[in-house]
Amino acid sequence: MDDNITNAIFQVDNVLVSAAVLTECFCCDLKICKGRCCVEGTSGAPVNLDEVMELESSLDDYWPYMSATAQSVVDSHGVAYTDSDGDLVTSIVGGKDCIFTCYDGDCCLCSIERAHCVGRTFVEKPVSCALYPLRVKDFGDGLFGITYHRWSICQSAVDKGRKLGLPLYVFLREPLIRRFGDEWYGKLVELADELKAYSIS
Repeated sequence: MDDNITNAIFQVDNVLVSAAVLTECFCCDLKICKGRCCVEGTSGAPVNLDEVMELESSLDDYWPYMSATAQSVVDSHGVAYTDSDGDLVTSIVGGKDCIFTCYDGDCCLCSIERAHCVGRTFVEKPVSCALYPLRVKDFGDGLFGITYHRWSICQSAVDKGRKLGLPLYVFLREPLIRRFGDEWYGKLVELADELKAYSIS
């Protein structure tokens, strides 16, 4: 694809979108990555105040899926804290694991998602988690940006996505709609189709 497009930033309504969101392929492969994005890094998942209140009010729903250590962290420090960058994030265990991490064998899963899938809670995991590897930046005054965060532990997802021919924006259709709405997502798809037509011509 043309380098000018590969490195471009497009605007869809009030959201600046990196071209990689539209051109790169991705599909999580838990069999290989084991959900390591939940337990690697130095901060928890970004959350907003509404999500924190929602997580706190429904804590009993997914409490049984959380580890005893994570439960202790919540009892002591709550479900979220402000990290060194000034961002509100989920609390962590041992300096890395998100408190909502639970395990199925050697695979890391989300206790919130597990509770949601079996009907124990209506709450969904934080939208920042659902959107990963996309990251949303709030520039203020109603302007946001979306970028693709490349991480070596996600290489299996890149390989699988390329094999399937599954673009990021398609793989993350539901969380993108959850975050920005159906109408906005429709415009994003139109932009992606225009880029495809341009690259073919």
